Amino acid sequence: MRNIPVDVSALTFVCVSPPRPKLVSQDTGEVKVDRNGVTVFTVGLSAADESGRVELLNVAVSGDPEIAVGQVVRPVGLVGFPWEQQINGRLRWGIAYRAAQIVPAVPVAVPATDEAGNAPAAVA
Repeated sequence: MRNIPVDVSALTFVCVSPPRPKLVSQDTGEVKVDRNGVTVFTVGLSAADESGRVELLNVAVSGDPEIAVGQVVRPVGLVGFPWEQQINGRLRWGIAYRAAQIVPAVPVAVPATDEAGNAPAAVA
């Protein structure tokens, strides 16, 4: 399997580094573009599960997602794919992540309560 879909439903993502153009080469400064000529950006995200475990991942996305550090976000169409390469005689490997979009998370509505923590009575 080349691309592995990631189920994001039980995870909370927070932007931890701002979107920046992904480089093809550090030496030349050439910026990576997708098949449509759109600049590919890399965004650092933290992914936390319900038990409090946190992983950091860099996610590639086409186009500037216009999100900010500290913002709770939702990666849409997140996939991971394994990679490996030989560099200076050493084998390196990992999982790269890509998303179709990274969008601000929809805020969860919290019902208003009084000082005792009780919800207000419904008006008939």
